[in-house]
Amino acid sequence: MKKPHVLIVEDEGDISEILAYALSREGFEIHVCTDGTAGLSEARRHMPDLVLLDLMLPGLDGTEICRRLKSDDATKAMAVIMVSAKGEESDIVLGLGLGADDYIVKPFSPKELVARVKAVLRRVSGEGEMTHDSGKKIVLGDLVIDPSRHRVTVGDAEVPLTATEFRILHFLAAKPGRVFSRDQILTGALGPHSMALDRSIDVHIRSIRSKLGEHRSLVETVRGVGYRFTEQLPAT
Repeated sequence: MKKPHVLIVEDEGDISEILAYALSREGFEIHVCTDGTAGLSEARRHMPDLVLLDLMLPGLDGTEICRRLKSDDATKAMAVIMVSAKGEESDIVLGLGLGADDYIVKPFSPKELVARVKAVLRRVSGEGEMTHDSGKKIVLGDLVIDPSRHRVTVGDAEVPLTATEFRILHFLAAKPGRVFSRDQILTGALGPHSMALDRSIDVHIRSIRSKLGEHRSLVETVRGVGYRFTEQLPAT
């Protein structure tokens, strides 16, 4: 069985060593780069299953690397976890908005990071599928959510959701009109062993709405409760 391949792009040697050791103990194949430009090149050359990406790097910074990976058809499906000491909500929103599958704030425990790497890889690979009508295509006007292809389109245009964003949107859209709390979304969309936090659901919802464009209002906020997917398109 092929070992999952993780590329660590981190310029702090002690941190990269800790990460490499923790992941290799769990059976991952590891490559390490300490420079952003080299990290992007290595990602394109070796096509790892997941990139652990520091934001503050010599050469290209982590946000630019993520943007380039997610805008390239050859690498856009590659899982990316951003790792940074910058933990403000605006930083997390930016990282997830660029297509990162998770965002981990330093300092963190190696055990937590390994668990979140595994969780992201499960979501990207489709393991631990959602229990709600996971194979049924959802159509609302010109919006189509197709779980069999893991694809969302509006008309002829594809909506570039990450694996995590897709699962959240599909989870909500599969039961239109029903209100879900953040905890229910965490468990139902991402799985009972997800390491995500309540706050990250809000960030993912903002990113989903931004990418849906004129259909952003389909995902509604119910104040004090959570979120729901509307049962019908808004009047135009």
